[in-house]
Amino acid sequence: MRKFFTLLLVLSFALPAFAADYPAQNVTGVVQWGAGGGTDSLMRPLSAIAEQSLGKSIIIQNMTGATGSIATQYVFDAPTDGYTLLMGAENPALYDILEISELTYNNFDCVYLIGDEVVGIVVGKNSKYKSFTEIIEAAKAKPWTIKISTTGTGGLPWEVGAFITDITGAFFVEIPYDSDASAKTAVMNGECDFTVCKIQSGIEDYKAGELKFLCLLSTKEVATMPEVPLITAEYPDFAKYLPWGPFYGVFVKKGTAPEIIAKLSDAFTKAGPVDSYQKVLANFNINFLGYSGEEAAKYISSWRENTVNALKNSGALD
Repeated sequence: MRKFFTLLLVLSFALPAFAADYPAQNVTGVVQWGAGGGTDSLMRPLSAIAEQSLGKSIIIQNMTGATGSIATQYVFDAPTDGYTLLMGAENPALYDILEISELTYNNFDCVYLIGDEVVGIVVGKNSKYKSFTEIIEAAKAKPWTIKISTTGTGGLPWEVGAFITDITGAFFVEIPYDSDASAKTAVMNGECDFTVCKIQSGIEDYKAGELKFLCLLSTKEVATMPEVPLITAEYPDFAKYLPWGPFYGVFVKKGTAPEIIAKLSDAFTKAGPVDSYQKVLANFNINFLGYSGEEAAKYISSWRENTVNALKNSGALD
């Protein structure tokens, strides 16, 4: 019995010391989408700045598949020592509802909520479709023939596709890809007719003339694309789902020591407002949030509630 209490005493001193020494080695940031995709493009420059305050490198590892749930499970299965971060988008907020995984962001603590953004309907430069309405009319004339590239059930194009079906009554063939980048490429090379694309992952191809934004899911004009119409100009009923868009954040598994979370939050909180990173966000049209702790948790909870209600109304959860 004396040995047992001695062990407890040793552990009680060892745990705070471990947290105080954090980080003693490099940290792995697991991005739940492919290299070059929207989430990846935000996490790499942010991590490069944050590691300067952290004092150790943040090694980015891309782990794709199952709407990001493979990466989410991987981080959840890792020790609660702060050395494995989940760098994700909004998708885990809906995993349980969509029966993708039992995990949600309730199983993680948000180290840093970067921001959210506007998305749009896009086609390739050689597409015959000149407006969103033309796509809808074609899909209604010949249901299940127009192809939308997605990132799987629960991914951004799938979610918006459900909203589109609810508002317009059009149905599409969904072709899944492993990342935003590959779904976008499928549209650019003509494999699919259209997709839903984040401004930040499509803006360079848009500027180069390789990708056309037909409309934006926004309630107000987007400064970087003032010439692109809002979806409500063609379908006013879409207003009931707006504003809506993806968000991005850095997370650790629940149970991680508060001291470790505080160190990580401090490093990312210092990195977010840096001018060079703010330029990245501005170029990609990301609305900067910079939340952590309870503020981040409240945002994610509200986003989940609003999105679940929208999916139920669209029939996507039937």
